[in-house]
Amino acid sequence: MAINQTAPLNVALSSFDSLPDSARVRVPIVAALHGVSVVTAWRWARDGRIPAPSKRGGVTSWNVGELRRSLSLANG
Repeated sequence: MAINQTAPLNVALSSFDSLPDSARVRVPIVAALHGVSVVTAWRWARDGRIPAPSKRGGVTSWNVGELRRSLSLANG
């Protein structure tokens, strides 16, 4: 039996707009927001094309407010 891993991602993406700017998200959300693979999201972060993540408590994540600003700049 296959595990549906897209369901949690869809829920997270649908609630992205309601998250506070101070919230943090992991790389699958960042990749989905930009329509790229996880590997590409990491490369874009390394290259400065999207905001850099930070590591807190051993978990690497992105700030939602920074992502929103970068998405708004990229979209117009």
